[in-house]
Amino acid sequence: MSVDPNSNYSRAVLSIQTPVCVTLARKSVSLANIVNLVPGAMLTFDVHCDQPLTLEAGGSPIATGETVKIGDKFGIRIREVFTPPPAKK
Repeated sequence: MSVDPNSNYSRAVLSIQTPVCVTLARKSVSLANIVNLVPGAMLTFDVHCDQPLTLEAGGSPIATGETVKIGDKFGIRIREVFTPPPAKK
């Protein structure tokens, strides 16, 4: 079954907004370490600063990229887009 991308349904679905976030690194930290954080505390990660960032949409990784500076703002240049997993039946 194909869906007409110009149909009202397709336009409505494609206009849905989802949270997008860029993840530099992840780490499990004990709650004791979290409650002891103060301004100026350092939290280190086992990720090299040149490793790619992960772009996530709706909590799922969708691409990787690199940090770019756009004026005085931060951005991500997409290097790889992941193929979505097959739909569940």
